[in-house]
Amino acid sequence: MSEEDGLSALKKPRVHYGTLEEHLKKTGVSDATGIVLEAGNINMSAGETFDMEEHISERRKELLAEFERRRKARQITVSTDDSEVKAQLRKYGEPICLFSEGPAERRERLRHLLAALGEMADQDKQAKKANKEKAKDGEAEKQTTWYHEGPASLKNARLWIAEYSLPRADKRLEEAREAMRIPESQTNARRQELHRKARSLTAIGSQIGDTRPISYCRFSPDSRLLATASWSGLIKLWTSPDFSHYKTLRGHNAHVGCVVFHPQATLSLSPNACCMASCSADGAVKLWSFESEEPVANIEGHEARVSRVEYHPSGRFLGTACFDSSWRLWDLEVQEEILHQEGHSKAVYSIDFQKDGAICATGGMDAFGRLWDLRTGRCIMFLEGHLKSVLAVNFSPNGYQLATGSEDNTAKIWDMRQRKVLYTIPAHQNLITGLKFQGTTGDYLITCSYDGTAKVWAHPGWSPLNTLAGHDGKVMCVDLSPDEKYIATSSFDRTFKLWAPE
Repeated sequence: MSEEDGLSALKKPRVHYGTLEEHLKKTGVSDATGIVLEAGNINMSAGETFDMEEHISERRKELLAEFERRRKARQITVSTDDSEVKAQLRKYGEPICLFSEGPAERRERLRHLLAALGEMADQDKQAKKANKEKAKDGEAEKQTTWYHEGPASLKNARLWIAEYSLPRADKRLEEAREAMRIPESQTNARRQELHRKARSLTAIGSQIGDTRPISYCRFSPDSRLLATASWSGLIKLWTSPDFSHYKTLRGHNAHVGCVVFHPQATLSLSPNACCMASCSADGAVKLWSFESEEPVANIEGHEARVSRVEYHPSGRFLGTACFDSSWRLWDLEVQEEILHQEGHSKAVYSIDFQKDGAICATGGMDAFGRLWDLRTGRCIMFLEGHLKSVLAVNFSPNGYQLATGSEDNTAKIWDMRQRKVLYTIPAHQNLITGLKFQGTTGDYLITCSYDGTAKVWAHPGWSPLNTLAGHDGKVMCVDLSPDEKYIATSSFDRTFKLWAPE
């Protein structure tokens, strides 16, 4: 453009379009964006924006992460020996040499590789920690107490047990009040006489009971019969105290773990009724009469080993301890399972009922014991203190004390009123397989063990009174006759022995 053309352009008259509002009315365009689009020379997007702050923030995070990686890489010590550097690179699946790479660059590459692997390890550790916390939360949910509606027969049984146990509890408490009125000198004299007899206990008889270890023994309620259970699957009845063979019961196909008498067997119960119950390692539970050598009934429903059975004091119910981490209560009158109680985390090994019939105690291989109120179904006390499996439980006749024997070689005395351990007896040099309180007043406790002995402990004080040594193998069970004249022990050496004061 020449100078004259520029001057002529400047001399052109200027056009006044008025205000933007006047122009919009004149052109019919609704807004300023329309003007720009009408011009056609500018591409303007509708509604699209670019967040500069967010972009800067992401870039800052990336730079910080990179700075952190480089800081961690600088802290990693790498060998200056080039052969070791190559060996480590080969170990992690990396090429040992890149094109035009020297030893220094190779060391730096290894350092960054180790830093990246460390970061991945940290992420894996955090993921494992999160998974562990989730698993822990799930386990806590599993351990939460939960309830489900039971059958009508269970409600009826609970009401029946309440009506049965309350009068017996009143009677026991009245007897305890009467005992407190007796002068202490008389009480001590009676107790000392019992302790004197316990100190003079000696073996008065021994009998080979079977070709396999004898796992259990139990006196009949009238003290005239002794039942023994063997790993051969046989149950034998012997007269007491002469040990004459009375009868052999055949029906189990596996190790028999326990045999017990009905509370009224040999007393008021008919001989052709269900007078005994037994269990075995294959989960079979059988009921027996005195009239037949074969079982009169089978209790079916256990899918795992049943270690112990025990009659309720009323004789109407039977409790079973099972290796499926539960114990069960069977109503023998209606011939059905009314309670399948869970609560232990491992196998339930031992079970016993309080004298009143209101409370059941169970011991598990999870090293814990539990007390269950049969009238409400609640666990009223948690027995925590043993280091290993609780293999034996027994209630004291006073109704509020309980003894437990464990695989940790100790026996513990628990007080339900104080809800704690009263005393721990370092009883044996091997696991305790059985224990039994003196039947009327609980003035002494008998324990037996795999160390080959049974021991008698005084109450109160729990000092040792006597050690019953004579078996050549592990003592697997001990029982005291209801008339308190004899003590029976059964052993791994296939014999059972009878003990009495001299």
